[in-house]
Amino acid sequence: MYQSILQIIDKEGNNIYTLGIDIGSTTSKAVILKDGKDIVASTIIVAGTGTVGPQKAMDEIFQKSKISRENIDYIVATGYGRKTFKGADYEVSELTCHAKGVNFLFPEVRTIIDIGGQDAKVLSINAEGKMVNFLMNDKCAAGTGRFLDVMANILQLDINELEVEAAKSDKPVKISSTCTVFAESEVISQLAMGVHIPDLVAGICESVACRVASLAKRIGIRETVCMSGGVAQNGGVRKALEKELGVTIAYSEKAQLMGALGAALYAYDKLN
Repeated sequence: MYQSILQIIDKEGNNIYTLGIDIGSTTSKAVILKDGKDIVASTIIVAGTGTVGPQKAMDEIFQKSKISRENIDYIVATGYGRKTFKGADYEVSELTCHAKGVNFLFPEVRTIIDIGGQDAKVLSINAEGKMVNFLMNDKCAAGTGRFLDVMANILQLDINELEVEAAKSDKPVKISSTCTVFAESEVISQLAMGVHIPDLVAGICESVACRVASLAKRIGIRETVCMSGGVAQNGGVRKALEKELGVTIAYSEKAQLMGALGAALYAYDKLN
């Protein structure tokens, strides 16, 4: 019995802990992984690159996990702010990390739609989670989380309320403007005309879905399709995108953590 207890202690003492931090334009996400397969802790801080967000994410995840920096074997940074982050052992593109994170949770996925705060990306991946092709829209805010933030502000809604309001709509309003600035004026005009807020919200969600679907169709849809990134949490956009593409979209509550999860997995691979 004494010998078996020593074996357990020895096994636990040899655990490998890796950390992935995804520093985006508006949020900082971190994940600690044990032995490349178990998520020990995760955190999301609403503050991105150029702010105290990355350090707050690191402080919070160490507090949550009860694991100190000295016990982390390897750290990989990804996202917009990865090159300026000094606390990592290595940095990898967010495209690679999102592919790896999604493949970990959904091995059957072949197309990833990642809508972040400032851009939208569509990735085509293989069975091993390797990216084989991608397209990105980072020139215009339309079709991104920033667009939804602007619209929510006009409607005096919290960003998390958009999904609930969209579900109440009977007749979504078409938002014809392809520019965020013009779309803002269009929504204000619709409000002045007395259009119901749920119909406006549904139209806004459909507008985002239409722009992202256009990007996805250019790269070619290969099922199964999955959404990652912060906007994936908006059910109104997900449902509108399913309608535009004619496919069911896989979704996880960890959608916003996919990049950080992929970075932690990449860190484990670097050690092995």
